Amino acid sequence: MEQPAAVAAPVPGTPLALVTGVAGFIGSHLAERLVTEGWQVRGVDAFTDAYDPARKRANLRWLQTRCEFELVEADLAADDLGPLVRGSDVVLHLAAEPGVPGSWGPAFAAYCRGNVLATQRLLEAAAAGGAPRVVYASSSSIYGDDAASPVAEDSLPRPASPYGVSKLAGELLVGAYARRGLLGVSLRFFSIYGPRQRPDMAIHRFIEAALAGRPLTLYGSGAQTRDFTFVDDAVAATAAAATADLEPGAVLNVAAGAPVSLSTVVDLLREQLGPSGLAVRRGPERPGDVAWTWGATDQARDRLGWTAATDLRSGLARQIAWHRGRARAGQAAPACARPVP
Repeated sequence: MEQPAAVAAPVPGTPLALVTGVAGFIGSHLAERLVTEGWQVRGVDAFTDAYDPARKRANLRWLQTRCEFELVEADLAADDLGPLVRGSDVVLHLAAEPGVPGSWGPAFAAYCRGNVLATQRLLEAAAAGGAPRVVYASSSSIYGDDAASPVAEDSLPRPASPYGVSKLAGELLVGAYARRGLLGVSLRFFSIYGPRQRPDMAIHRFIEAALAGRPLTLYGSGAQTRDFTFVDDAVAATAAAATADLEPGAVLNVAAGAPVSLSTVVDLLREQLGPSGLAVRRGPERPGDVAWTWGATDQARDRLGWTAATDLRSGLARQIAWHRGRARAGQAAPACARPVP
């Protein structure tokens, strides 16, 4: 077992959050919000090659100007996690091996390591006295191909991909440790989008293609429907879960509650980018892509006091502005403007 880089001692009187996957899409936004709300943030990332690590490091540009933020490079599946979690008031676990299409075949070994083993080791460290609460970032992929109606947290999980299976396994681990007394909470994220979105995700691909004058690739019929949730809204729910009065093992959907087809997303992008820049090339349906995601949001509203605040048209405009900023900077993705709590 390897030792991670040395970690700084917590600042007395200041709450400390450990954010795993801190250099990623959601993790970097979450860490920024926590810092602006008065938290000390210890961020951990392994900078894997799931996508260009340089993009991830660029996500941290603003955070690394703040004395309240500390970056530790470590592998959750191999390193000693005791020093990482020690002194933390909450662990916000966003690190994961991402993506449905890449989870089939031999690549599933990486999903077992990154989503199951890493989660179990982190929970074990927290249960051993390192942190009183763990918030786990799960996924709507655990539901599978449900009917065209909002799916509630007590619905039977039916993952349609190995990725979904790995995220469900993480949830079950959180539940198992919760029965041992750890305050573990799982949040099921629905189709998060916004600035810094991973390059393999649909809206990122669509906007990049349009700005470059290339046809965008739309897999399947385009009728498949997603409950797109803006990243700031997902971050607000996660920050609320860090301190909310929740029972161990609680599971909550984090969704906008307003499903939209991919074809409609393309139409909304045409409104903002111009029709001449959005030629569509059809691709085959991909294994594991489901027809619907639509999350019931009653539990998050009642137990976190949270509802999504960003409509899709506004969220797309903010993501387009970020992509244009990257283009002007020669693809060296800058940190977004400092978030407002």
